[in-house]
Amino acid sequence: MTVASDNISEAAEVTVPATSRAERFTGYDVEAFEVPGGREENWRFTPMKRLRGLHDGSAVADGEIKVDADAAPEVRVETVGREDERLGKAGEPSDRIAAQAYSSFTSATVVTVPKETKASKPTLLRLTGPGEGLTAYGHVQVRAEAYAEAAIVLDHAGSGTYADNVEFVIGEGAKLTVVSVQDWADDAVHVSEQHLKLGKDATLKHIVVTLGGDLVRVSPTATFADKGGDVEMLGLYFADAGQHQEHRLFVDHAVPNCKSNVMYKGALQGDGAHSVWIGDVLIRAAAEGTDTYELNRNLVLTEGARADSVPNLEIETGEILGAGHASATGRFDDEQLFYLQSRGIEEESARRLVVRGFFHEILMKIDIPEVRERLQAAIETELEAVGA
Repeated sequence: MTVASDNISEAAEVTVPATSRAERFTGYDVEAFEVPGGREENWRFTPMKRLRGLHDGSAVADGEIKVDADAAPEVRVETVGREDERLGKAGEPSDRIAAQAYSSFTSATVVTVPKETKASKPTLLRLTGPGEGLTAYGHVQVRAEAYAEAAIVLDHAGSGTYADNVEFVIGEGAKLTVVSVQDWADDAVHVSEQHLKLGKDATLKHIVVTLGGDLVRVSPTATFADKGGDVEMLGLYFADAGQHQEHRLFVDHAVPNCKSNVMYKGALQGDGAHSVWIGDVLIRAAAEGTDTYELNRNLVLTEGARADSVPNLEIETGEILGAGHASATGRFDDEQLFYLQSRGIEEESARRLVVRGFFHEILMKIDIPEVRERLQAAIETELEAVGA
């Protein structure tokens, strides 16, 4: 379902065909993927001219991404070459940009949480862009070995053009929390494909936060290697004037008795602010006992902003515990504002309270206090930008 800024609508509970990314995997050969023109289903919302040549091969790497690590003492962080056999285990590129990124990076960062280890603090990776006018490609892999437990924060900032693949390999019984923050400078372009692979009885909380950048497109794909996997995919985004923020999710249920829950919330303000959320869930014939739900909510704060939201659900077996989706986009609720003002709260404070309440459910699921507090402050800053 596609919703413009002047509507509010709920997605019907219907089953519609979803083109499986897994079925489009053709390897790492860039030329195996056609150059997208913008009319293809997976590119139709993306402003191709703003990709700076990432999609057609004209974006040549002339810069480097800087990676700084502040790791828990139990966690190992390595810089490895392309030949490292661990790379590529979580999934394969599904489009030309991801394939280009995979074929162009020179070194990768591998974060490993050893078997049966519980990290004593979150591990932070700071990734800084190559600089204004420069292009870089990168690769990160996070590995949680059997029965390990840890929290990892990927913090993106700086300027430039950047495309990457990020892998999360979660072993049997492991529990991993990941927060990927896109807090780029206003000139930055970032296209990221993230591959989530869960082992038997593995648990993953995957959180995407997008605040900055000129164009940011993040595409997480979750797959299950064995029974009992549980993935929670959460997202928070705030688009300002002229920003394009796109989140494209795919959950591939191919084995029995796995669970997925998707919840993304976004706010938009300013002329030309544009958010895109695509949520695809495929329940294959063998995936009996699946329990899945996906939800997207968008709050349009000013005129001139647009939110597109398209949930898709394809079910190939009737032997499931539950499956559903919902999507809604609406303007700022004047009734809520009036209610608060009628009780003596000034308009500026009332607007802040409404937006805080909108994001509260997502923020409370981020159980890393320093990250949660930073995001709360960032939301306040966004509101101050338009004198809300």
